[in-house]
Amino acid sequence: MTEAAPIPKLTPGARLDQATKRALLARLEQDALRICARFGLRYRVLEAERANVKRRYGVCFSDGTIRIRLRHVATGQPLKYSSLVNTLCHELAHLRHFNHGPQFQAFYGRILECARREGIYRPRSAGVVARPVGGGDLVSAVPRPRVAATTAPASRRRAPARAVSTPVAPIPAAQLELFGPMTAQGSVRARSR
Repeated sequence: MTEAAPIPKLTPGARLDQATKRALLARLEQDALRICARFGLRYRVLEAERANVKRRYGVCFSDGTIRIRLRHVATGQPLKYSSLVNTLCHELAHLRHFNHGPQFQAFYGRILECARREGIYRPRSAGVVARPVGGGDLVSAVPRPRVAATTAPASRRRAPARAVSTPVAPIPAAQLELFGPMTAQGSVRARSR
C-alpha cells in the first residue's frame, strides 16, 4: 500500500494557494478511493467546488462528479481536513442513495464510522484550520432537539408513517455541526450538503 499524502497544515487566515489545493485534493482522492473500495462505490471525478458557489459544502452529481468546498462559506477561511472528509463521506453516500432519506442516513453513518476506524475521519484533528462565524467551537457537544412542525389543522394531519425496516443510527450533533451555523438562505437541496 502506498504512503498516504500528508495533510497540508495551514494557520487561521492563511490563503489556499494552488499547490495547497492540489495537495488537499490529492489527499481527499486517496481517502475517497479507500472508502469506495470498502463499500463498492465509484465516482467519476473529485474536484474543488467553484469559489463563487456559496450555498453548499459539497455536491454529488448524477454522473458521479463530486465537488467539495475547501473554504468556509461565510468566513472564507480554509476548512479543517476532518470537515472536508465529513463532506466527502456525505457525497460518497449519495452515490448509492441520491436523497437524504433514512437509507441514505444509515449508509452515510456507516461510511463515516468506517472512515473513523480507518483513521481517515478524525474530528478535531490537526491540519487545515477554520473558525466558524462568531469564533465558537466547530463541533458542538450538545445535541439540538428535533421538533416536528405541523401547520395543518389536527383534523387534516396524517397518521405517522410506519417505521422503515432498515434501522437508522442517529447522527451525533458533532457530525452535523462541523461547519458552524447556516442561515435560512444556506438551506440545502436533496443532493447537496
